[in-house]
Amino acid sequence: MYLFETRVRYSECNTKNEATLTALLDYLQDCCTFQSEQLGVGIEYLSAHHVAWILSSWQVDVLRYPKLGEQLSVYTWPYDIKGFYGLRNFKIEDGTGAVILKANSIWVFIDTKTGKPTRPIPQMLEKYPSEPQLDMEYLGRKLPVLPEGEKKPPIRVPHYFIDTNHHVNNAKYILIGEEFLPEAFEVHRIRAEYKKAAVLGDVICPEVVREPSRVGVKLCDERGEAYANIIFE
Repeated sequence: MYLFETRVRYSECNTKNEATLTALLDYLQDCCTFQSEQLGVGIEYLSAHHVAWILSSWQVDVLRYPKLGEQLSVYTWPYDIKGFYGLRNFKIEDGTGAVILKANSIWVFIDTKTGKPTRPIPQMLEKYPSEPQLDMEYLGRKLPVLPEGEKKPPIRVPHYFIDTNHHVNNAKYILIGEEFLPEAFEVHRIRAEYKKAAVLGDVICPEVVREPSRVGVKLCDERGEAYANIIFE
């Protein structure tokens, strides 16, 4: 299990003086990246071997949003590797040790030259011993098929959405989706399924399905092929 400690910054807060959803997601991404860097199998290692871990899906359950200045402990650990899939849990605890967020994620190991899945390098697997699975409700990788929704104006991918994989960062899709939530809608669970990577200059066409207790957002290219599907609950 890997741990890093942080504090909710003013730059990460919304109008309610709470950490935003995307700030919490960034903590999770930072945590697993820090672990890989510490183990010597981080960004430079992956780039040199022309491979990468790509997020396929995640489920994030937010029990409570922390406020400005709160001390947080962010944890992550892998609990299984199946073929080219890596399964990883996360949790965030507040200063009292109470869990305020639980998450499950599924990653795909790919050959960046071919863009196709491949089995992880054996020397890498030795760095990631599996640990017990987090006690939480698991809803599975596949999202239910969303019905046709309301089409929103297209968005051209800007530079600041792009990460070291030269793709739109996982959290930025969630940031786009949040724009279409009703004003009083407080998210306590997100499920996101990533279908293909958007890159700089691509056009993302959002489609929104609103229901009383959840909002579905489909983010597609100009041909209607999905980049990502998201459900906010």
